[in-house]
Amino acid sequence: MKINKNIVVKGKHQKPIVTDVFYNETHQPKKVVIFCHGYKGFKDWGAWNLMAEAFANAGFFFIKFNFSHNGGTLEEPIDFPDLEAFGNNNYSKELDDLGSVIDWISSEEDFINEVDITNISIIGHSRGGGIVLLKSAEDSRVKNVITLAGVCDFEKRTATVGDLEQWKKDGVKYVLNGRTKQNMPHFYQFYEDFINNKERFDVKKATENIKVPHLIIHGNKDTSVFINEAENLYTWNPKSNFKIIENANHVFNVSHPWKNDKMSKELEKVKQLCVDFLI
Repeated sequence: MKINKNIVVKGKHQKPIVTDVFYNETHQPKKVVIFCHGYKGFKDWGAWNLMAEAFANAGFFFIKFNFSHNGGTLEEPIDFPDLEAFGNNNYSKELDDLGSVIDWISSEEDFINEVDITNISIIGHSRGGGIVLLKSAEDSRVKNVITLAGVCDFEKRTATVGDLEQWKKDGVKYVLNGRTKQNMPHFYQFYEDFINNKERFDVKKATENIKVPHLIIHGNKDTSVFINEAENLYTWNPKSNFKIIENANHVFNVSHPWKNDKMSKELEKVKQLCVDFLI
C-alpha cells in the first residue's frame, strides 16, 4: 500500500491544508473518497488511519486532511499547536478547504493514473458531516456523500444561544478541550461569518437539494450529536440510506490515542457500510 502523509495542498487562506493519501498502486483509476474531520478533530485522530487503510484495501483512493485552520500545523499536524488559527476558523474556510482538496486531486499529476476524478465521494464526521452536505449541494463534482454522526443544523452551534454581546465585546470566547486541557479560542469573526453566509450554511436546504446518493450513519448512543439529527437528515432527504450503529457513541467507540491495530467493531461496521454503499 502507498501512504503519502502530510502533503501540502495550497488553499485560499494562507495556511497549508495538510493532506494524506492511501491507495494501492495499480496504475488503474480508482474511485476517490475524501474524508473531513469534525470540530476539535484532525486527520490522524483515533483510528482514522486504520479506516483509511481499510478503504485503500477495498480499492479506493482515500484522502484525509486537516482543515487549514483546525489548529494543527505542517510540523505538528496532531492536536492544536496553533490556537490562533483555530480561533480564526469558520465554515467558509472549511468549505473552501474541501473545494481546494477536490481541485488538487482533480489536477495533481503525481496520482493521475490512480484516480478516477469523475467519481469523487465525500465523507464527513460530526461537524464535517454538515460541511460535506453543504458541499454536495453546491459542487457537481461530488458523486456520493456520507455523514458519520453528522450535524443537521449549524445555527444552534454558532453560539447564537449564548451571550453574543459579551462575545462581541471581548472579541473571543474559550472552550476547554477536555483531553488536551487547552482553552481553545473562538474569535467573534466565526459568528459574523455565519450570519453573513446564513443561507449558504443552511444544512436543511442543502440536504433537501442533494441530487446524489446519500448515506447517513449514526450511533444510537451518541451523546454529542443526538440521533434525532440523523433522523432529521433522513426526513429532509427520504431517498437517502439511514443506518444505525447499535451501542456506538459519537466516535464509534474509538478514542485518541488509539493503541489497537484494529478499529473498534462499531467503526468496522461503519467502514463496511461505506464501502458497500460506494463500491
